[in-house]
Amino acid sequence: MKLGERKISYSFLAIGCALVFALMASGCVSNQGSPTQTAQTTTTQIQRITVTGSTTVLPIAEKAKEAFEVNYTYADIQVSGGGSSVGVTSAGQGNAEIGMSSRDLSPEEVKNYPELVKYEIAWDAVILIVHPSNSINNLTLSQIRGIYNGTITNWNQVGGSNQAIVVVGRDSASGTRTYFSEAVMKNENFTAKQEEFNSNGGILQKIAQTPGAIGYVGLAYTEGVKAVKINVNGTMIEPTLNNVLAKTYPISRPLYLLTKGQPKGLAKQFIDFILSPEGQQIVGNVDYVPLPK
Repeated sequence: MKLGERKISYSFLAIGCALVFALMASGCVSNQGSPTQTAQTTTTQIQRITVTGSTTVLPIAEKAKEAFEVNYTYADIQVSGGGSSVGVTSAGQGNAEIGMSSRDLSPEEVKNYPELVKYEIAWDAVILIVHPSNSINNLTLSQIRGIYNGTITNWNQVGGSNQAIVVVGRDSASGTRTYFSEAVMKNENFTAKQEEFNSNGGILQKIAQTPGAIGYVGLAYTEGVKAVKINVNGTMIEPTLNNVLAKTYPISRPLYLLTKGQPKGLAKQFIDFILSPEGQQIVGNVDYVPLPK
């Protein structure tokens, strides 16, 4: 390489280095002077809460989570079942930000967890379901109680075919069982032959596969089974949204979310979302009863 060419190359190299240093300096100054960018990074960090408890409330929480996370991309909401007792205990002990319950708090729970705050989010009917092949279309509350306390053991005792009744219910952690025990059983003991499940989904599957079975579930669990009308003084009441709202269906109750103290941050945003018009539309979409406007 000739001397003149070498000098030109060195000149271009020097200019290039100067430009690189200038750009680096400019970048440093720009980053230091951009609090908006730093704040944005902070606010988009993933925030996580746990929602657990009632399998009756579970479909609402799951669908609300899906819709909520579309708009709040920083949210990670962990939703799981386990029963109302799990929801009360988890929220009361601070192991979950939000508990789900399909029943009211017991006096003992109020005493043990005095900081719990309840949020009524929807209404639900407890419906009796049977296999689609079952000829029974309606039962009185007295007949239902007889089936579940073991005094009625065959479908022919309530106008059906000569077939043994397979009694299916929830386990002791279930809020639906607690409500059913109070509203239908009048706190009588359940038959020892009752098969117990820890979720509405488990009962639904059992009934759909067992021609002689009867079970009780929330409004959202009717696929593949037949819902039984309640005979109230000769009037057959279907478990519909309108009948629950009109309070003519005799086995209905509110559904709750629970927090330890007043909710903050993401937990508050999620509860507010479920109580919003969009959230209440989700309640209706999963076959529960939205709160009156």
